[in-house]
Amino acid sequence: MNVPRYPSLYEVNTRVRLRHIARETGRRVTLDDIPDAWLAGLVGCGFDWIYLMGIWRTGEAGRRVSGSNEEWLSGYRDLLPDLREEDICGSGFAVTGYVLHPDIGEPDALIRFRDRLHRQGLSLMLDFVPNHTAPDHPWVRDHPDYYIHGTEEDLARRPQDFVRVDLPGGPVVLAHGRDPSFGGWPDTLQLDYGNVAVQEAMIAEVQRIAGWCDGIRCDMAMLVLPEVFRQTWGKAMDPFWPRVIREVRGEHPGFLFMAEVYWNLEWVLQQQGFDYTYDKRLYDRLREGEARAVRDHLRADPEYQRRSARFLENHDEPRAAAVFPPDRHRAAAVLTYLCPGLRFFHQGQFAGRRKLVPVHLCREPEEPTDPALEEFYRRLSACLRLPVFREGEWRLLDCNPAWEGNPSHGGYIAFAWERGGERCLVAVNYAPDRGQCYVPVPWADLAGRAVLLGDLMGPARYDRDGGSLLSPGLYLDLPGWGCHVFEAAVERGDRPLQGDCGISCTGNWTSVKSSSSGTSPGSLR
Repeated sequence: MNVPRYPSLYEVNTRVRLRHIARETGRRVTLDDIPDAWLAGLVGCGFDWIYLMGIWRTGEAGRRVSGSNEEWLSGYRDLLPDLREEDICGSGFAVTGYVLHPDIGEPDALIRFRDRLHRQGLSLMLDFVPNHTAPDHPWVRDHPDYYIHGTEEDLARRPQDFVRVDLPGGPVVLAHGRDPSFGGWPDTLQLDYGNVAVQEAMIAEVQRIAGWCDGIRCDMAMLVLPEVFRQTWGKAMDPFWPRVIREVRGEHPGFLFMAEVYWNLEWVLQQQGFDYTYDKRLYDRLREGEARAVRDHLRADPEYQRRSARFLENHDEPRAAAVFPPDRHRAAAVLTYLCPGLRFFHQGQFAGRRKLVPVHLCREPEEPTDPALEEFYRRLSACLRLPVFREGEWRLLDCNPAWEGNPSHGGYIAFAWERGGERCLVAVNYAPDRGQCYVPVPWADLAGRAVLLGDLMGPARYDRDGGSLLSPGLYLDLPGWGCHVFEAAVERGDRPLQGDCGISCTGNWTSVKSSSSGTSPGSLR
């Protein structure tokens, strides 16, 4: 399959999605029951990757912890006042084995689903959890040396980080999985990457997973960097990621690795072979609302930009509609998804869902759809289907004062895209107040030519002289959080060339029909 330079990914909370279909149909459903038309709808909205979150086998131990932790239970009840025992399925990241969970389908259902995706032109991403396993993983019984051991003193002093486990040879104290800054995750046990056998076993697991999909999201990938592992556990380990990436790609060329990563370690993991790394720093800066910090972030190395996974929400972050007021949400989305990198969207984001479902639950609450936000994302997805945003060259632009003594240009962020004769200019006033600026465009051949600027996100159309767009630049006067996504069409002879300013990802998104037939692209709720 031809993967674009800047692809789009859609995260599905698999257990929640299947439970939703089951409620609609009144019967048990599996991956086989996800309609082809729904998958075609994802294609129609410009997606290249489907990330199925939470599909692997989990055990009773993890579910029991999920259902007995009082702090977690309080959050579940806030989300689902009618919480039932069957709604608590345990974290999908407390894995007992990399085989399809029986509630999701028989093992071969995963292969069938992948093949269905491929026929639609979609690629499949699955989870890999390198740092820990569930407490009832078979390795705990068969290979207890695969885990970090503690002492009774460790257990007494740090009960949040250690647990006593009864084994055939007698009780042992094992460590919960954790990062160096927080207490342990009580539904996990920490793998010992200082043990070479652990690395061998985990490489074998990734090789198996790679036979079922096209790429993996590596959960908390920085925790198994040697420097982080040493900081957390005081133990040395050999580098893991360069080896597993090299060996897996030897068997599966083109297999994709995406890292969940924080703590300014993104570039480190990119250098070790990851195709994409989470760009949490951009997300944090957008939440802070400081345009200068966002603009400075976008000055990073172009290769870093290309390999960044850009998101406004995912299964770990709050819902974007709950965090960002409507106008600011739209501005942040334009900046996030029209920058270079992998465009990462989350189930329910387009519909404006505000309640995040914890990974321990398999049911979501009923919520109304936000039609205005859904329309915005419909238009944005139409932009992301244009070749200029999928394959083009990106450039950050200067935003100059509109007149002396006017500092409002500091709230602007603008950039240009170009591919062949296709040109687009994106400008956002990422500030609460109205502001003005000039944005000089980078296209010298516009001098002496007429240019039509059509806003792909709205009705605005402007005729401009190309020379004035070069100097002093395009004049912008936008309200707080206002934005334009202009397509620039240049006059040739007597007629202007107009690019695809239309919105083809249209219709009622609640229907499940293929856009290839001229109907709706389907529901992305």
